[in-house]
Amino acid sequence: MNRDRNVKIVATLGPASSDYEMIRALHEAGADVFRLNMSHGSHEEIEEKHRIIRQIEKDLDSPIAILADLQGPKLRLGVFANEAEELEWGDTFRLDLDDTPGDKTRVQLPHPEIFAALEPGAHLLVNDGKIRLRVVDCSRDHANCTVVTGGTISNRKGVNVPDVVLPLAALSDKDKRDLEFVCALGVDWLALSFVQRAKDVWDARELVNGRAAILSKIEKPAAVDSFDEILEVSDGIMVARGDLGVELPVQNVPPIQKRLVRKCRAAAKPVIVATQMLESMIESPMPTRAEVSDVSNAIYEGSDAIMLSAESAAGQYPVEAVSTMHAVAVEVESDDTYRQIIESSRKVDRSSIADGIVSASREIAETTDIKAICCFTSSGTTAALVARERPRVPIIALTSKRSTARRLALTWGTSCVMTGQLERFKQAVVNAARAARKIGLAGEGDQIVVTAGVPFNIPGTTNILRVAPCDERLIYSTDPE
Repeated sequence: MNRDRNVKIVATLGPASSDYEMIRALHEAGADVFRLNMSHGSHEEIEEKHRIIRQIEKDLDSPIAILADLQGPKLRLGVFANEAEELEWGDTFRLDLDDTPGDKTRVQLPHPEIFAALEPGAHLLVNDGKIRLRVVDCSRDHANCTVVTGGTISNRKGVNVPDVVLPLAALSDKDKRDLEFVCALGVDWLALSFVQRAKDVWDARELVNGRAAILSKIEKPAAVDSFDEILEVSDGIMVARGDLGVELPVQNVPPIQKRLVRKCRAAAKPVIVATQMLESMIESPMPTRAEVSDVSNAIYEGSDAIMLSAESAAGQYPVEAVSTMHAVAVEVESDDTYRQIIESSRKVDRSSIADGIVSASREIAETTDIKAICCFTSSGTTAALVARERPRVPIIALTSKRSTARRLALTWGTSCVMTGQLERFKQAVVNAARAARKIGLAGEGDQIVVTAGVPFNIPGTTNILRVAPCDERLIYSTDPE
């Protein structure tokens, strides 16, 4: 499905978007990728949503990416005898391993790994940072704290530990079960939560064993500090601003977002900007002006995708939320300032033949009247390299592998078209011209740029560039040469 924009839209599915009609409406409104949140819903419910997406994909002949988002380890308090207590600034409060119901002075924190990593001066954040505790002294079974920010503390609230790297694996036992389930199901992307270091990604990759691409969620300060190493071993990145904004001062998040997006662009790896993008549309048919500006900024930065969470999963206006994102994207990308920002921030270290080919294809497309860049790709790497250039013309990725077409639904500016196995470059040119005309990007008398690698179907062999016409004489040619 050809969109009038380059940035992709990720929509989370949930109670408000669980049947065929609604999911199809979301796709037709602009959703390119559907996110299945493994924190909610049974395996049976997840499997049914997966089945519906694949049916819509078949009905519309439009590759759709499915992203399964693992929950990650959840750190929570124990319970209180009175269910809740009020903490005030300056109070002393103790966290320990004792499962006795808590009171105003203490409560259980059933995570010995946290106590093993804590040091005096570290902070613990409770209930999305609404309560802030500073560690005064600690041991392997307790931490005595001072209340820095008070409030109501209650049963099983979440705990964040921003100041230390926790000796916790990114995959809990639940995550491992969910990972195996969704990989067997056939999802395209796997989002990994609680990433702190590159090893977390490697551990997941061994379990995935090539069955899905891995997207690392950057939601902890430790991940920001180790970002270069994490990016190198990941297939994509999600800037998860929710938890990141809890564990870091909120003013730190925008510059971090910009920095990470640019690094992902330079590495030719897709990056999603996520969390609270159109939050008010959970209950309102219209977003706030600030939310529209937030979405616009992510697009101006050159993000591959922007994501809806509760807006499409549990909100009252899921289709309207997707339509709003689409409309904002179309408007931003038609602005001259958008192109100026994208081109001024293009920073690429070119070191291979493929780098040179895709760079040349962009320059040719932008200096002559070229309607599209068509690239043949087996693994998706060539299409990702073309997208890294952020060309002014559309990108058509042609592949014989449906898994590649689906994964590329997350990549900036790329329309995916399935094609048969190729043996000769003439076939590639003809198929590219047919695809450009079929999806309405070129017509009689127009020209396209075609890139491919010979021999075909071998990843990393991009070595040919040709400017080709899209006239009927070429398209209906039966000459294999």
